[in-house]
Amino acid sequence: MDAKITLLPGDGIGPEITEQARLVLAEVASKFGHVFQFSEKLVGGCAIDETGTALPDESLDACRASDGVILGAVGGPKWDDPNAKVRPEQGLLALRKGLGLYANLRPVTLHPALASASPLKEERLAGVDIMVVRELTGGIYFGSPRHRAEKDGVVRAIDTMEYSDYEVRRMVQLACKIAKGRQKRVTSVDKANVLESSRLWRQVADEVAAEHTDITLDHQLVDSAAMRLITQASSFDVIVTGNMFGDILSDEASVLTGSLGLLPSASLGDGKLGMYEPIHGSAPDIAGKGIANPMGTILSAAMLLRHSLDLETEAKAIETAVFDAVTEGARSTDLGGDLSTKAVGEAVCAKLR
Repeated sequence: MDAKITLLPGDGIGPEITEQARLVLAEVASKFGHVFQFSEKLVGGCAIDETGTALPDESLDACRASDGVILGAVGGPKWDDPNAKVRPEQGLLALRKGLGLYANLRPVTLHPALASASPLKEERLAGVDIMVVRELTGGIYFGSPRHRAEKDGVVRAIDTMEYSDYEVRRMVQLACKIAKGRQKRVTSVDKANVLESSRLWRQVADEVAAEHTDITLDHQLVDSAAMRLITQASSFDVIVTGNMFGDILSDEASVLTGSLGLLPSASLGDGKLGMYEPIHGSAPDIAGKGIANPMGTILSAAMLLRHSLDLETEAKAIETAVFDAVTEGARSTDLGGDLSTKAVGEAVCAKLR
């Protein structure tokens, strides 16, 4: 297979971890007889510095012309001025909109060898295997009106949580489709006791579930879901939820695995093109030190192979290589080890070979 892959290293540790994902993909191409063409483009703070915008047209065009996109991370203290008109995160939101990516998949699977890395008791971690399906282009991050104003000496800020029925429907349909290949259980998370948008979400979720009689759907309020993630994580199979709730819950779920650095994600739309990134941020405090954990990005590359290129065998090969490398002690500092970013990537490549 010939495929074009666009790399968006971004800011902070982004270039370091993205390079390791590229090297792993190159190893896969060599092992399985594929040709992957890589191009690198700007996004985030580095794009602001060079072009004045967080997502240059050239970057978006390159992504649209590719078969898959790997993103490192965006943002950092340099661009944290709350009054700035252009912020790195705008590049990420513009990518999702510009590529039509409305669903984010975040698998949460515990490696047995890393059970001790989690702050939770090991008995609470047994059997944890969750897929979080997060809506990406609606909700409070995109709702309108959205503004800040001052009147009579009082500063008032407004953000709007807004969802349409079709946005909810496509998310729950996707969650049910994914659940069919798993344990056939979907938990829809909302705040229907307070929010009108959540009441619509719950209503549509019930309508979609009625079309999938082999799927068991239950509803959970977001606050109790947050508690259940810590106390009964293994009771979840597929979680489907809105933009902000999914953002928070999936980061909370990283505690189960021991580190944010382990968790990948896939942002998908109606076609094959997807954007793949670790769920962590740019970690400016360790940027340039060569100690960032690249495994979340490497596992994101595996998701690219699976969802955008239909290369399931190759995707599993990466996941197995990561699992084996971790089991044999290939761990960065966040997991209690002492390997550098490059050394972790090399360990995964070695397992692939």
